[in-house]
Amino acid sequence: MEDTLASVQRSLVLLHQLHCSVSSFTMPSQLLLLERLNGLASELEVMHKAAENCHIQIPLEVVSFIDEGRNPDEYTRNLLNSCVQRNQVGRGKVDAFKALRKHLLEEAEDAFPDEIEAYRGIRNQSSAEARRLLQSSDVLSNGNLKVKSEH
Repeated sequence: MEDTLASVQRSLVLLHQLHCSVSSFTMPSQLLLLERLNGLASELEVMHKAAENCHIQIPLEVVSFIDEGRNPDEYTRNLLNSCVQRNQVGRGKVDAFKALRKHLLEEAEDAFPDEIEAYRGIRNQSSAEARRLLQSSDVLSNGNLKVKSEH
């Protein structure tokens, strides 16, 4: 990684020197221009070889931000803001479904009190069973159940 970064720095210096040579080009400075072009080509080859060992994935959107002259930190900030916004929308939906469930249970209890009492009994029994399963030794630390293979 350090070799790649050093090569990028050298390439930037060579590009600056090449820019200066091109902007003040005269026929006598043609040899200097060609030497700088050859130097840049060889440095780009070194950079390419050094980069073969670097496996970094950069999202295309970040590259587009940089090409547009924008700060890549702006991309990160926008991405995080978008995630927060989607999270809030998701929470709102969950809260709306909880409120709907509560309202439906209240309405159903008024209309069918005996059935709702039986439902709550079944629900309490199944939640107690789920708690018992979680406390057993067959539960991994991440909450998944251990699967015993049968031979």
